[in-house]
Amino acid sequence: MQITLGPLLFFWPKKQVIAFYEQVAQSAFQRIYLGEVVCSKRREMTLSDWLALARMLQVNGKEVVLSTLTLIEAESELAQVSKVCANGEFVVEANDMSAVHYLSKAGVPFVTGPSVNLYSAEALQVLHGMGLKRWVLPVELSFDHLQRILARLQALGIGDLETEVFSYGYLPLAYSARCFTARNDGLGKDNCQFSCIKSLSGIPLATQEGDALFTINGIQTLSGSCHNVLDQWQVMQAEGVSAMRLSGHNADIIRVAADFALAMSNNSGCGTGCRTVTQDGCCNGYWFGQAGVSQSGP
Repeated sequence: MQITLGPLLFFWPKKQVIAFYEQVAQSAFQRIYLGEVVCSKRREMTLSDWLALARMLQVNGKEVVLSTLTLIEAESELAQVSKVCANGEFVVEANDMSAVHYLSKAGVPFVTGPSVNLYSAEALQVLHGMGLKRWVLPVELSFDHLQRILARLQALGIGDLETEVFSYGYLPLAYSARCFTARNDGLGKDNCQFSCIKSLSGIPLATQEGDALFTINGIQTLSGSCHNVLDQWQVMQAEGVSAMRLSGHNADIIRVAADFALAMSNNSGCGTGCRTVTQDGCCNGYWFGQAGVSQSGP
């Protein structure tokens, strides 16, 4: 079972991004996803900067994947996706179908992220024929749903498709043409003044009762609590899942990965790696076929 680090969802200053990935280079993560996936206006890091980080991580023994934008609204953003897909060095994670188009047209193997709506083995079969080598389960699907998909893939004779599960972090729930972070500052999206760089872990949004509900991150809406199914690693492994994705909201994610790696090496069901580093508690409802905000089990 591989421990992977998903793309950074938040907008951090360039120096902080570089310092973070220098720590990641010495961490327990085995595969790292790099790139801007939320908003094309976040330009602290250029494609050249991401490629430089990718090469540094690769030298340190990490597998690197470049991730593309999720919501495409302009020709300039489409061009940005095209450049990532044509990088020529690293495998690409497609987060929308335009990236799938570019990658399949180029005849290169690719990965799909959790935002690509792959809900059936038949949909995976189509993309597998186009070059899909690994998919990340959409975050809203349950373990039971995953079991049915994997069983059907075997029946279709597709045994070489890798499966990765988003297992820890704030869940990416939705993307919008509007920027909620800018709106919170009384600004429009076109004149956002990069408001989200002032909220390095997003803006928490609570219910009237004070319960964590969502986290606002520019045009992206995340869960208000940290999704955590790290204690399900043995169940996933038994079903053939090959990787568990952790998503970082601060540098503490490196400690979580180290604790989790230790728990797996000791063959323990949960271990210290299942503790959350957030103040908002955990949720795991989607995994058990319940409301995503709910928490089941210990």
